[in-house]
Amino acid sequence: MENYLTLLGEAWAVRALIASGMVGIICGILGCFIVLRNMSLIGDALAHSILPGVVFAFILIGYNAVGFFIGAVLAGLVTAIGITWIQHNAKTKNDAAIGIMFTAMFSIGVMGISWISRSEGVHLDLKDFLFGNVLGVADTDLYLTAFVLVYVVLSVIVFYRYLFASTFQAVIAQTMGIPVQLVHYFLMLLLSFAVVASLQMVGVILVVAMLITPASAALLLSSRLKRVILLSAAIGFSSAIAGLLIAIYLDTTPGPAMAVTATLVYLLAVFFAPEKGLLWRTLRKQRQRSRVYFEDCLKKAFNLQERQTLTFDALAAELGWGRQELRRRLRFLTGRGLFHSDKLELTEKGLEAAQRLVRAHRLWETYLADKIGLNTDQIHDEAERYEHLLPDHLLDEVDEVLGFPTTDPHGEPIPARRM
Repeated sequence: MENYLTLLGEAWAVRALIASGMVGIICGILGCFIVLRNMSLIGDALAHSILPGVVFAFILIGYNAVGFFIGAVLAGLVTAIGITWIQHNAKTKNDAAIGIMFTAMFSIGVMGISWISRSEGVHLDLKDFLFGNVLGVADTDLYLTAFVLVYVVLSVIVFYRYLFASTFQAVIAQTMGIPVQLVHYFLMLLLSFAVVASLQMVGVILVVAMLITPASAALLLSSRLKRVILLSAAIGFSSAIAGLLIAIYLDTTPGPAMAVTATLVYLLAVFFAPEKGLLWRTLRKQRQRSRVYFEDCLKKAFNLQERQTLTFDALAAELGWGRQELRRRLRFLTGRGLFHSDKLELTEKGLEAAQRLVRAHRLWETYLADKIGLNTDQIHDEAERYEHLLPDHLLDEVDEVLGFPTTDPHGEPIPARRM
């Protein structure tokens, strides 16, 4: 551990940590718009398509970070324009157009790097471009990444309204005078910047993971775009830093470690997100199922009590439950003050809750019969499902639409709403 902490104090490790954190924030912010616009495949395409720009920049000015940056951005823009041109002018499907452009550009880049690497005294390792080399980050790379970070953050802040409108309602945004196509190309420019900034850290293969995974996790945690952007930036930052620390500790490749860390965070969100996580959805379903069981017990008891035939065995037979299960549920309802503790009879509070359920069931049956045209054999099961879901204000609207009926299609009385 002492050697590990000493390593983290080295200049190269500090540069790598700073660069990784900045890249995580950049990809996290832009990833939100990429995911929401269903542009994940375009992000992957741009990541692969920057290689020719890097090759031509190397041919013109040699190994220079600024040259790589400019060349890669230009290659990304050429790819974006080429994809759009094919989509609009050729009878080719959108995803096919993306595949055609990015595979062609990527292949040109690979061929170029292979050709250059055969020259004497030239070292241009394709592996570094594919998977990144964050441990070789130079000061120039830090300055360029910082510039991209500031530019991306300021762009999102200044043009947030345009990005928001064109992301969720492109047609409405166009009627408002927002240049949707220009916003799209501007986002492509920002995405090209992000890809180039990520090149040294995670490479062209894995940059799409840093763009998509943190944003996807953030979208599980919140539904408000501003909060999603902040969460995605935080997840991208923490995933990049944690992945790099793990890679240094395990002496493995940093880029894949960052991608795996981001994926683990996403899986945690999949299972434990407060509203959309699998765990909470399962718990909500269980609570809903239990509520339906208890409400069915109340409703059946009310019906039997109306007919003065409410007994333990009769209630168990109506519900189709075993004696032990019925006793357990009755104990719960008695604890809530819905049944009397000394006799099998609904309390005033229980009667009120049961009448509300019966009213919902019989009103909905009446609506299905009178307004939808279903016959009496078809309406019961449908009403059984909806009686647990209809809120009071909707029941009142149904009651008013039906003209305040007093009986359902089976001739059963519909209880009036208790004030």
